[in-house]
Amino acid sequence: MLENLIPTVFVGVLAATFRLFQFSRISYTLIFIFLCLHTIGAHYTYSRVPYDLWFRNLSGVSISEIFGLDRNQYDRFGHFTFGLLMFYPAREVLTRIAKVSGFWGYYLPLTAMLSLSGLYELMEMAVAIVLGGELGHDYIGAQGDLWDAQKDMAMAICGGITAMAFVAFLNHKSDRASEHSSVED
Repeated sequence: MLENLIPTVFVGVLAATFRLFQFSRISYTLIFIFLCLHTIGAHYTYSRVPYDLWFRNLSGVSISEIFGLDRNQYDRFGHFTFGLLMFYPAREVLTRIAKVSGFWGYYLPLTAMLSLSGLYELMEMAVAIVLGGELGHDYIGAQGDLWDAQKDMAMAICGGITAMAFVAFLNHKSDRASEHSSVED
């Protein structure tokens, strides 16, 4: 239930502000995909998502064995996809409302991914302190990793950098295509 509190509030804010600000279909699709991945993580508890079993049943091999993993990596995957999938909606808000452009249209959404990831880790810590004991430990899902919060934030920023590079590449290609079409016209 706690894992779904933030996404529930987020969906409520999206619904409440729909008339004031409508995202593009691309952004809504990216948000939907992220929320689906988050729901899977919340359902099983991130550190217990049986992705390795699913992959083994489909392919006959274990992802953990292939890559020599000793912990469940779905939590890291979730943080990476947060940066990857939420970068573009954040960019859309900043370019349309704050009117950022150029370098700032890429840099500020990236810093938003890192800031939100850090804020989430702090909220996760606060909830774990309030819950205490085994429940608090399970909620964090560190799986014995002392640097779990920092690695989670690093994964979010890596996802954001990946999305930033992809969006910059597409925008560059689009700009080059429009230059060629205007020369030919």
